[in-house]
Amino acid sequence: MSAVLPIHAKALEGQLIASLQPTALEVIDESAAHAGHMGANAEGFGTHFRIRIASPLFAGKSRVARHRLVYDALQNFIDQGLHALAIEIIETPV
Repeated sequence: MSAVLPIHAKALEGQLIASLQPTALEVIDESAAHAGHMGANAEGFGTHFRIRIASPLFAGKSRVARHRLVYDALQNFIDQGLHALAIEIIETPV
């Protein structure tokens, strides 16, 4: 198995902006808190992220459907070794 290169929060942010047109977005790399856990890498970043996001594309969709949109937008990073993703949908007033 080949080494997994760390993923940068800015790369995730750029993909989410391009795919979901968020009105609010925060991408937090929580990898350091998971050092030594399965899926962590030696670099201490780029494997575990928290996403806080609001998007007009979430309107009328269930929580599962909203999360699926985020996972779909980040699939290429999951394929590259993104190990854990915590998603927080931010509700914005209409």
